[in-house]
Amino acid sequence: MPIVKQKNQRVGVFIDTQNLYHSAKNLYKARVNFANVLKDAVAGRNLVRAIAYVVTTEAGDEKAFFEALEKIGIETKTKDLQIFYGGAKKADWDVGLAVDAIKLAPKLDAIVIASGDGDFVPLVEYLKAETQVEVVSFGKSSSSKLRECADDFIDMDETPGRYLLGKGSWIPKVPGINK
Repeated sequence: MPIVKQKNQRVGVFIDTQNLYHSAKNLYKARVNFANVLKDAVAGRNLVRAIAYVVTTEAGDEKAFFEALEKIGIETKTKDLQIFYGGAKKADWDVGLAVDAIKLAPKLDAIVIASGDGDFVPLVEYLKAETQVEVVSFGKSSSSKLRECADDFIDMDETPGRYLLGKGSWIPKVPGINK
C-alpha cells in the first residue's frame, strides 16, 4: 500500500554514497545524480537534514564532489579509507549512518535511507516503531528484504535517466563547480 507523503512532514535523508556509486557504476557505467535523489527522497516535504556518508581516498580527489554535494544541500561526513597490511582496503559507514538515523528519528516524521544494502534491514525495522522509513536505491542491486520492510521504496532503476549523469567520473555536474 502506498504511503502518504504530506507537505508538513519533517524528513531526514541518509545517503550511503558508496552503495549508490557502485550500483550506478556496475549497472550503468554512470555517475549518480544526487540532486535528483535528494529531490525525490524529500518529495516536497520539509527537509530537516540530508547527510551523505563518504570515504576519502589517499589522492584526495573528492574535494569537488564534496563541494557539489554541499551546494545542493547535502552535508558530508567523511572517513578515511582504511588500508590494511597486505593491501586490503575497507570503507564502511553503515554504523555511522545507523547511529545518526536513530539519534535524529525523534525529530523526524520520515527517514529516507538511500542505499540498497541489506545490512540496514535491522535499522529499518527498529526505526519503523518511531517513524516512517523509506528507501531509495537501484532495485536491481537492492536487498529484497530491505525493499519489503521499508514503508516505501523508490526504485531508481524504473527511471535510471533521472538518477544518472553519464559515463566516467562520479562527480556530479553542478553549475559553478565543474563543467
